[in-house]
Amino acid sequence: MDNRKNIFLSILIILALIFIGAGLYLQNSPRTLYPGEILEYEGQDLSSINDFRENSIQGPQEINVSSYRLTITGLVNETKEYTYEVILNSFQKYRKVTTLHCIEGWSVKILWEGFMLEEILDTARVQPESVIVIFRAYDGYSTSLPLEYIENENILLAYKMNDIVLPPERGFPFQLVAESKYGYKWIKWITEIELSADTDYRGYWESRGYSNDASI
Repeated sequence: MDNRKNIFLSILIILALIFIGAGLYLQNSPRTLYPGEILEYEGQDLSSINDFRENSIQGPQEINVSSYRLTITGLVNETKEYTYEVILNSFQKYRKVTTLHCIEGWSVKILWEGFMLEEILDTARVQPESVIVIFRAYDGYSTSLPLEYIENENILLAYKMNDIVLPPERGFPFQLVAESKYGYKWIKWITEIELSADTDYRGYWESRGYSNDASI
């Protein structure tokens, strides 16, 4: 009996050493970066794009940029439809280091580059009764945010992260940078932005019980 106990304890010790060694290897091994990705900006350390975890509702989406259109609809005086290239060439670009906090418990600090969403919406001449902005994505995902929040917080529509164009798995062509909100508000693969007066609207996760406010 003692021999069996000793053998069992020896196996446990060996397994523990293996797990510890594997952890040290992963911790000290070089990080694989996307070509051109930066991990430091103006003295701030950044997370890697590889630090994100895949949790989208349909998996990564591949969008054909030549046929892609971003539409602005709803309570506007002029419905807009933009190609990817028109947005890139028509609006001022901004940079901002912001941390995405996932409700699952992980976070990433990223340099985002994109366009002030308010400036894009202004081209559609938003009607005064509009108070909610509804976002819809290529994979069927949706969420919403107050128009006042978007205006007051200078929210970006990002096309780059860590100095490279958004990879398909990270939301190409555009991802919302909903700072101070949990990650399920950071919608990727955006295809439509609707201006609305419907304060009862609930997006994909919000209609399944998640907080509609999503403030951190």
